[in-house]
Amino acid sequence: MALLVSGSGLSGCADMSDSMSTAFADPAKYDLYECKQLETERKSLATRAAELQGLIAKADTGVAGPVIAELAYRNEYLSVRGQARFAEQAWQRNKCHDTPPAAAAAAPAAPAPTPAKDKPRHSQGRSGEAIY
Repeated sequence: MALLVSGSGLSGCADMSDSMSTAFADPAKYDLYECKQLETERKSLATRAAELQGLIAKADTGVAGPVIAELAYRNEYLSVRGQARFAEQAWQRNKCHDTPPAAAAAAPAAPAPTPAKDKPRHSQGRSGEAIY
């Protein structure tokens, strides 16, 4: 019963701290980022936020889950959300656009080197002579 009461008390604090997520992030971090860097950062932050949400949801299913979720994941989750908000603001300020998926896939891959089939293989013996 005590865990339930403390868990609900902490979840109330979490609701309040969700609105203050930018307090955990540096507002100037993304000022000098270019659009390509911002695009990568936004995707990375979205992935991490989704991971943390999943971990919080998983922890919430346990007996002391809300307490564990608050202690283990909430601060990092708030930090990631704040960073994502500032990255999004920089993205909009720079008038960036998402790279189309076709453009990313159209980048040519470097061809793999093929081994020469007609050349004889050789190695050196102990005296340094070539052995064919």
